[in-house]
Amino acid sequence: MFGMKKLTAVGSLNLKEDFVAVHLRLARTGRHKRPMYRVVAADSRKARDGRFLEILGIFDPLKEAGVPELKQERVLSWLRHGAQPTVTVRTLLRRAGVWKQFEAEKAAQKKAPAKS
Repeated sequence: MFGMKKLTAVGSLNLKEDFVAVHLRLARTGRHKRPMYRVVAADSRKARDGRFLEILGIFDPLKEAGVPELKQERVLSWLRHGAQPTVTVRTLLRRAGVWKQFEAEKAAQKKAPAKS
């Protein structure tokens, strides 16, 4: 499920499933006093600028618009699979209109009767 499960070997033959908490967060790039951020999907246990699963977009806070460039379908895919955005990333998703689209999908899914 999109890197959310990880199989690890325990002992010789036993396999144990670890569920990895995936967060959508910012990773800082750029140079001194000229920050740029990547919006990334990352394991919540990794460092801020550490290893990540996928780059989902770029945010340049020095631009006047303040709207990130995102791969919207990939962001929505991660959100559908349970990735949790940080407060800052959620704000950026709202500015880009992705969060509204995700909430609308969730509401439509609740309204639709469950097929048994």
